[in-house]
Amino acid sequence: MIKLLTGNEAIAQGALEAGVDVVTGYPGTPSTEVMLNLMAKRKELGIHMEWSVNEKVAFEIAAGAAWVGKRALVTMKMSGLNVAADSISAIAYSGCTGGLVIFVADDPGTSAGMVEQDSRYYAKSMIIPTLDLASQQECLDYMKIAFEISENIKGPVMLRSTTDIAHVASLVDINGQTERDTKKREAHFERNIPKYTKAASAWCMAQHQDALNRLTHALETIESKNYNKKYRINEIHFEPESKYGVIYGGAVQGNFLEVLNRYNIKISRLKIGMVHPLPESLIKEFLENKNIERILILEELDPIIESEIYRIAFLLNKKVEILGKLNNTLPYTGSYSFVLIKKALEILLESEFNGQNKDKEKLQPVLEEAQDLIVARPTSFCSGCPHRGTYYALNTAIKNLKYKKDDIIVHGDIGCTILGMNKPFESCWTEVAMGASIGMAQGFKWGGIEKPVIAAIGDSTFFHAGIPPLINAVHQNANVCIIILDNWWTAMTGFEENPGTIYLKDTDTRRVNLVNICQGCGVEKIDIIDPYEPKKAIKVLEEAIKYPGVSVVVSRQECALQAHRRKVNLPKYRVDIEKCTGCQICLNQLACPEMVFHPKTEDHKAYMEISVDCFGCGLCQYTCPFGAIEVIEDGK
Repeated sequence: MIKLLTGNEAIAQGALEAGVDVVTGYPGTPSTEVMLNLMAKRKELGIHMEWSVNEKVAFEIAAGAAWVGKRALVTMKMSGLNVAADSISAIAYSGCTGGLVIFVADDPGTSAGMVEQDSRYYAKSMIIPTLDLASQQECLDYMKIAFEISENIKGPVMLRSTTDIAHVASLVDINGQTERDTKKREAHFERNIPKYTKAASAWCMAQHQDALNRLTHALETIESKNYNKKYRINEIHFEPESKYGVIYGGAVQGNFLEVLNRYNIKISRLKIGMVHPLPESLIKEFLENKNIERILILEELDPIIESEIYRIAFLLNKKVEILGKLNNTLPYTGSYSFVLIKKALEILLESEFNGQNKDKEKLQPVLEEAQDLIVARPTSFCSGCPHRGTYYALNTAIKNLKYKKDDIIVHGDIGCTILGMNKPFESCWTEVAMGASIGMAQGFKWGGIEKPVIAAIGDSTFFHAGIPPLINAVHQNANVCIIILDNWWTAMTGFEENPGTIYLKDTDTRRVNLVNICQGCGVEKIDIIDPYEPKKAIKVLEEAIKYPGVSVVVSRQECALQAHRRKVNLPKYRVDIEKCTGCQICLNQLACPEMVFHPKTEDHKAYMEISVDCFGCGLCQYTCPFGAIEVIEDGK
């Protein structure tokens, strides 16, 4: 059956067809949709799936399931791989009995923010076989292959995707059948201290050698089972008359093949799907071709394949010109577009492609239309977002305490929380990593900052990585104010549940109260505020900022979008035009998307209007100095 799927949807389908038993993960664009697609089917499949508290815990749960013989999948973005690295490296050395697949999505071009990290380095450092996904079909096929390889070598396998693969859709050939119907995997675990612990140097070195052996075995598995014939994981194509060659891997495949097709280019090429270990025998075969004199290496982010090509060519004493990042033909950053790859091929072939001017003229209207369709992506709070009230109250509290805005350093954190860095609030100064705001705030205080230092963190981020630095702050009696913006959901990545989520139906999960956690960590001053009640919130924040020690303020109100979906109805507001002076104070202080300013014209004075989509948070009424904003009575 052929179906249109994104890469993430194909990954999910591949996991189902592979008969996965346990799936864990933590939300993070561009990997989130894998879990979202699987979660929708967890009840009918009767398998365990969960959004874990962070990627390290998610991996440990998946690894535990694989240690007892099950097929387990863990999903994360590249930044999450950093969090899980400690446990992954240990498990990679010990191996597993069931199938264990680590799905990681990198983000060349940083469409989803964070860093342009190349996860292939982890594969090398942790000695984990890794497949690089180049198409949506490979997302499905390679997922099934990864489980087979993992069970064959008895160790974890990594699948690496990128944003362009994860979020782009294409036609995928679906099997639709799962192995769960035909292959039962009973839970079992054999006591083996030398294999599953790190308590002796001899055991650790033996595990290291075992991991190296599994790496070799992984490549042999692919070759012995003839996967290349069916799935084309590593594949050579020679053009007898061409002296040019291209070695490529990953998401560049689509644009590369399109350039070859559009300009009818005949060129030798080597596609690398297993990026660790590299298929050295195929690379040597490609380099030793007597016709090839110039080679272009196409891979996004760092020159990992390219560096290995230099090494192998040197050992072969093969004199071939290699083009790529190391000679500045291609950039280290960003995703590789059609135009970029076309230019690189023109450099390789030492000529411009025939007919390109004609093509350019033909494409110009399309390009102009596409340019007009580009939508600006302002990073602002949604209508009714409770975080708007939190940052408004924080800025007002700072002002009331006679500080200037630049006097108080506010550390932001990952998620919707960091949107407080933008206008009109401009509250947050920094953003580092999950949970880092609390640790960074302590460092600033111990580094000599005398004025108050504040850490802002979301509820999901707090559960993920904010608890250890909070404990440290209490233990060291650090003078920091911590604001936990508790909107009950992991909102920025798609409203996934977290331990603090309530209003969940058809679930066996139990809510964890983060206030109780803070009390258990030893925090003595804890306050709860409602960001929709700014007068009270401002007063509480003033006291918390002045407090000589660790203070925690939990700003608690559900994400407005989720509340709207649950049909929560709050009083709506309108502007009394007679009272409104058009001063724009409400708009300038809140930047609410439901506020529409009408400038003065010959027909009317300047005034503000609130749209019918008003959520009803009421902040605008508080900010208006003229009492021009009022509750709509009886919904009229």
